[in-house]
Amino acid sequence: MTRIGYHASHEQHAPSALLRHVRAADEAGFACAMSSEHFKPWSRVQGHSGHAWSWLGAALATTRLPFGIITAPGYRHHPAVLAQSAATLSEMFPERLWLALGSGQRLNEDITGLPWPEKAERNARLAECAAVIRALLSGETVTHRGRVTVIDAQLYSRPKTPPLLIGGAATAATARALGAWADGLVTVGIEPDKLRPVVEAFREGGGAGKPVFLQTKVCWDPDPARALAEAHAQWSSNAIEGEVNWEMRRPEDFETAARFVRPEDMHACVRISDDLGQHAAWLAELAEMGFSEIIVHQVGTRQEAFIDAFGRSVLPQFGG
Repeated sequence: MTRIGYHASHEQHAPSALLRHVRAADEAGFACAMSSEHFKPWSRVQGHSGHAWSWLGAALATTRLPFGIITAPGYRHHPAVLAQSAATLSEMFPERLWLALGSGQRLNEDITGLPWPEKAERNARLAECAAVIRALLSGETVTHRGRVTVIDAQLYSRPKTPPLLIGGAATAATARALGAWADGLVTVGIEPDKLRPVVEAFREGGGAGKPVFLQTKVCWDPDPARALAEAHAQWSSNAIEGEVNWEMRRPEDFETAARFVRPEDMHACVRISDDLGQHAAWLAELAEMGFSEIIVHQVGTRQEAFIDAFGRSVLPQFGG
């Protein structure tokens, strides 16, 4: 059965608040969780961006939940340091972490001053970093000179079982390329017809039989007008499709690009409803696709009410 998880959005909430939220999600019956990993939020309205790796130690220590995190190696995060971070958490909390690697977003990675390459080059850097991380997690001593440089790196504290090394993809082309090296796939979306080609491409590219995880966005509120308004206020800067999402540098740039997004446009990227039965039906439709985990991201600000409502009315339908 698909596990239903809770998404901890560092862009929208202070780290201390997120810690309360994941504790509440654990108590409410969510089976797993996922953490975002940003340096800047998508918009100034969101207003936060805590250090996810610091926060994960506290989250794992104070809940029973397994966690996933997606991050971009090779820019802010050297792959050897990422491997060390994941290994340390996995040694303390065995088999409770999966590490997803993505090709990155300029919004977060531009702070290093490195040139921001085109997508094909970012994918090549991703595959190279993934190989370095996998070798380190398996106990190898790594020296590598390529798109990234690693000299005589070795992890001295490792878990008995390395964390799954997952590939992050939003398009079929990227998902197909990940199949060759990733232990699984994580993608994002709300529509089965749009998600199916991404999942199929991953499986055709070498991912057959590997787990697939989904982050899906909802906005629930008992007041339907407030649910729509919250989705628009918090997530309109994320409603733009295409490569522009990976190219813009500042939250202000996303706000400018999204200035013509209307509240009614939000239904294309967020499942918005006051009806908990409808939310359960939407999740059931996604679960039929065979996802190992569906991580639910409540984009509205009222997290405690959402956790309580989903815990009472939605999760029991999925064994929670």
